[in-house]
Amino acid sequence: MTTLSPTQARSNLSALLKRAAKGEDIRILHGDQVIALRPVTVHSDDYALQEYGVTEADLDRFVRRAKQHIGPHRKAGKMTTFSGDIEADITR
Repeated sequence: MTTLSPTQARSNLSALLKRAAKGEDIRILHGDQVIALRPVTVHSDDYALQEYGVTEADLDRFVRRAKQHIGPHRKAGKMTTFSGDIEADITR
């Protein structure tokens, strides 16, 4: 277990994050509290709720509206699916 001051942590943050990601217990003293660095699993529905206050129902409504909006464009052949290679998609 490694416990550091904020100043020590700031100067080595990238290395500390890599070590924490590998499972090492990294702690930073903040006043009278100890703050732990740990990797967390984030799910898209959790992220939308936590970051934006969007509920699952809100997300479902958005998806339905987006599909209604882009459906005619896709049907008319004006839309393509992103392949992951922007250069290839631009030249098609």
